[in-house]
Amino acid sequence: MGRVKLKYFISIISGLIIGIIIGSSIIVALVSYRIDNYYEEIQKLNIDIEERDERLKKLEQSLNNQKLILKDIEIVLTHEEDEIDKITIEKYAKDKYLKLLGREVETIDVDIIEEIIDKRIFKIKNKEYQLKVTKIVLTDILKIWIETELIE
Repeated sequence: MGRVKLKYFISIISGLIIGIIIGSSIIVALVSYRIDNYYEEIQKLNIDIEERDERLKKLEQSLNNQKLILKDIEIVLTHEEDEIDKITIEKYAKDKYLKLLGREVETIDVDIIEEIIDKRIFKIKNKEYQLKVTKIVLTDILKIWIETELIE
């Protein structure tokens, strides 16, 4: 009789331990997923803050100028890989064009704008992407469409 109670006690304890392990692993998976989403959002917001600060500085410098000036840069990225890689590539591309903010649109050469990013190879972690400019629209906002291609 004592052996039967011991077997039941051991099976109840082992079931309890297995349940705790499975439950805690599910909770860890859910929390890590939410942390990843928050991390991506924080990165996007930090990039937006940096861009707005830079744009504000350039606009304040050219406030007295009445001609058409470049006020903003928008990058439309075609990228099917990781979202964090996409954010990093967008930041890289915008950094290349930040010097154009505040300049007169008439003095900006569209061909040179294309050459800055077109056919560049961008490395992130262990991946290499080739960037290709597909379309450029230049008004008071510079809008550039870029496709990425993973290089094997």
